[in-house]
Amino acid sequence: MTDIAALSKDLKSYLEPNQVNQVVKAYHFASEAHDGQKRKSGEAYITHPLAVAKILAEMHMDHQCLMAALLHDVIEDTSIPKHTLGQEFDDEVAELVDGVSKLEIVFQSRAEAQAENFQKMTLAMTKDIRVILVKLADRLHNMRTLGYLDPEKRRRIAKETIEIYAPIALRLGMNNLRVEFEELGFKAMYPMRSSMIGKAVKKARGNRTEIVEQIKKSIETCLERLNLSGKVFGREKHLFSIYEKMRNKRKSFSEIMDVYAFRIVVDEVDDCYRSLGAVHNLYKPVSARFKDYIAIPKANGYQSLHTTLFGMHGIPIEIQIRTKDMETFANNGIAGHYLYKTTDESATRSRGRAIEWMKGLLEIQKNAGDSLEFIENVKIDLFPDDVYVFSPTGEIFDLPQGATPIDFAYAVHTDIGNACIACRIDRRLAPLSATLESGQTVEIIRAPGARPDPSWLNFVVTGKARGGIRNTLKQQQQTEAMALGRRLLEETLRQYDLTLDSVNPNLLQTILDERDISSMESLLTEIGLGNQMASLIASRLKGTSENDHIFSEVGPLAIKGTEGMVVSYGKCCWPLPGDSIIGHLSAGRGIVIHIDACKNMADFLERPQEIMEVRWASSLDQEFSVELRVELEHDRSIIAVIASAVTNANANIERINFLEKDAHLGIVNTVINVKDRIHLAAVIKKMRTIKGINRIVRARN
Repeated sequence: MTDIAALSKDLKSYLEPNQVNQVVKAYHFASEAHDGQKRKSGEAYITHPLAVAKILAEMHMDHQCLMAALLHDVIEDTSIPKHTLGQEFDDEVAELVDGVSKLEIVFQSRAEAQAENFQKMTLAMTKDIRVILVKLADRLHNMRTLGYLDPEKRRRIAKETIEIYAPIALRLGMNNLRVEFEELGFKAMYPMRSSMIGKAVKKARGNRTEIVEQIKKSIETCLERLNLSGKVFGREKHLFSIYEKMRNKRKSFSEIMDVYAFRIVVDEVDDCYRSLGAVHNLYKPVSARFKDYIAIPKANGYQSLHTTLFGMHGIPIEIQIRTKDMETFANNGIAGHYLYKTTDESATRSRGRAIEWMKGLLEIQKNAGDSLEFIENVKIDLFPDDVYVFSPTGEIFDLPQGATPIDFAYAVHTDIGNACIACRIDRRLAPLSATLESGQTVEIIRAPGARPDPSWLNFVVTGKARGGIRNTLKQQQQTEAMALGRRLLEETLRQYDLTLDSVNPNLLQTILDERDISSMESLLTEIGLGNQMASLIASRLKGTSENDHIFSEVGPLAIKGTEGMVVSYGKCCWPLPGDSIIGHLSAGRGIVIHIDACKNMADFLERPQEIMEVRWASSLDQEFSVELRVELEHDRSIIAVIASAVTNANANIERINFLEKDAHLGIVNTVINVKDRIHLAAVIKKMRTIKGINRIVRARN
């Protein structure tokens, strides 16, 4: 029997005869298209798409998905275009094949190419999830035949599989696929480590057999007493899982193997909870190690009860309890149900969760600056969900371990994340950087006109939050840069008795063309970001050579403190209103303000084109950061006293930390917010009254 005949025989068990015939037709079309092409193994190329189709047939995927599997390399590796596939088969099959095919563009780097191709595939799979199922099956067969490639290519493909494709399989609930990806990837990346752990597991298995049988028998007897017809299986830990636990949790091999794992599969949901009660009566449960994923399923639709017990002689026993349907879904995920014809409620629910996740990917893609940033954010978002929190209306949100209220806000909606100013966790005010725990209720407090804080990027963990923050900050920076650029250019043009409205439009267009800038708005943004010099542009607009401009002609720019992200203040000298200041034009950042005597400005004084005359505006209603160094006698309560004194002087503490100098003396470094030098003097005066403080100095350089 030929390979296609064997596949046809398997397909007849669940597909209509005409659908099987269409799959066979796709096979012959692909075979002819790939005629003469060979794999690295020396086999005819058609063996690969046929193997991919067989993997999907085992999942009972529909005929169009199988046809796409057989044709998935035709567009990429032959001269046959997409529209021909549409004519020969149908548009749906052609779209599936196109979604899996790589982009035909020349990229500057392999990383950029991989990112662009992954982004294309992600966008295609949001329209039809079968795209990712074909891609996963394609990657699985490639991993199974990885041995024919050179070692460097094997490691690169294995790394990509473990970092991206295994987590996607997990996210879609396809555990069997995920385990095989990780095992094959581990063997390809670290053959020695894989071999050593494999031998150790084999050796340990012999010593464990008797204990496993004893525990299994005791659980079975316990279930029989309650007339529960559950089946008990011992769960074998796979090699990559053991390696990851040894590395991440810093546990020895023996510590990991000391835990015995079992799975109980029953008929009904009610039997799951009855079985849980039975095993809790049999062995003592470990507190805080019980998870009910039946009442609150994981993001990928996975359902099961998880508990940990102290067995005989104190042996830790991990038990999962689930129904037969849950077991099928746990292994095959979204592909475990006949996805496109089923009316099964759990299949519909899992499909809905998958679609919601893919909608999230679309939003990440929309907010990403480029494909590399997109793939970075997707990698963050692919890790399994462990935290389940509630909105004030009782809606459940699943978030990764370590998620914060900011991650929750962006999970609800990007606009809510952008306008977030504070939060309540279980009705109590909490920091936005707080780590969320399962079962908490999170309420987001918003304010009109609020904007994301760049510091949020230091603690958010989801790709959606990271992408939303970066996108909003980027837009904010461009808006602020354009406003600053306009101010700079207008003030410089005033020296030549010109205004922006009066400049020669033809000359302006020439300047834009010379600098490869698309519009006046883009030019102003570039000036505000420090990438173009206002004085050079002004001298050209006047009609003189760039070399004829005089930097000193430009009057000092008034710093208001409201310029936003394009005007920043040196953390080396912490300038305040009242200090004599100078500006440094930093490409991409805009203007950085320093005290004119700052040591870090010495190098820039030799490059006058990067220096800008600035002054404080006459009217300021902002607060500025400044660092103080306080030398004091060692006293644990003194920090609270300092904080109280600063607050009483109408200033805010931004950061404070204590360093022990010796047994008797310590140093407090604190960053506070004040309005100007006069306000700072009042704060220091208040602090000097505290007993135990020996010296207070303003930190500079």
